[in-house]
Amino acid sequence: MTNVATWTTAAWLDAVTHFLDETLSEHGLERSGPVTQSRVRPWATLLEAPTSEGRVWLKAAGAGTAFEAALYAQLHAVAPERVLTPLGLDTERGWMVLPDGGTLLGHACDGDELAHALERVMPKYAELQLALMPQAPGLVSLGVTDMTPALMPTRFEQALEAVRSFLEREGSTSEWDEFTRVSALGPRYSAWCHELATAPGAPSLDHNDLHPWNIFASLPEPEANARFFDWGDSVLAHPFASLLVLLGALGQALEAPLGDRRLLRVRDAYLEAFGTIASRRELVRTADLACRVAKVARVLTWQRAIGNAPAPDYASIPFGKLIELLQEG
Repeated sequence: MTNVATWTTAAWLDAVTHFLDETLSEHGLERSGPVTQSRVRPWATLLEAPTSEGRVWLKAAGAGTAFEAALYAQLHAVAPERVLTPLGLDTERGWMVLPDGGTLLGHACDGDELAHALERVMPKYAELQLALMPQAPGLVSLGVTDMTPALMPTRFEQALEAVRSFLEREGSTSEWDEFTRVSALGPRYSAWCHELATAPGAPSLDHNDLHPWNIFASLPEPEANARFFDWGDSVLAHPFASLLVLLGALGQALEAPLGDRRLLRVRDAYLEAFGTIASRRELVRTADLACRVAKVARVLTWQRAIGNAPAPDYASIPFGKLIELLQEG
């Protein structure tokens, strides 16, 4: 039975509701209305309920991302001011109960104001990554996938194999042509990985899906109340890999190219937190490398999320992520 089929059964919904009610009771809270299943995806389902002290949320992760509950406990231990305080965590079943986080940064502002807000928020995310660096080896034991540079040539081959399986089922001639072109990038990709492995910056947690709608923050001082959430795509990697999704999402929101000065200011504000380890020029070069290499991690985290029997709506996404490497020439 697939995750989606399980999560929509009456028996499962009864069990998760019982867990939620027990968790609320432990905190002196009481549910004041029905539990609503607001989102069901192959990798996770989200439920919400009103309580005597405001709305709460329960996230249940699939097998590929169930590590998020244990990771969340670690994040709260290391940087409690940068994540929501969990009401309940079931690390065996991958269930998390969280309070409402308030306003999403992507809803609080847009345009230039959003770019300015990210300039102030991203140094706080960098501080979280720096605090996690000493715990990096332990993150893998929690279930976080190792995507550090030395392993990424092997991950490249794994990504090719995952996408090949999809193309063998339903690939078009043009898609196979693009796949062949990406496959030929293997030697260049390995060279990027080797350079990144010797570049400044120790491995840390890469959120791997960081964007303004995965950040709780409100104006006028978003840096003071920023909380980062939705860590199910996280990997252990070069920290600067986090810029890949963030700058891509901001560029899309602003309808601006990656070289736009507003995006570069956000990048530089983030990199400034690492200013003691290298020159600005070295940091910028390393960020560029980390984002190139991270494109393969995105292929594999998507594949992990959708599983071996993906829903049609998501089956082609790993392929789409893989051919983004062609943008590197």
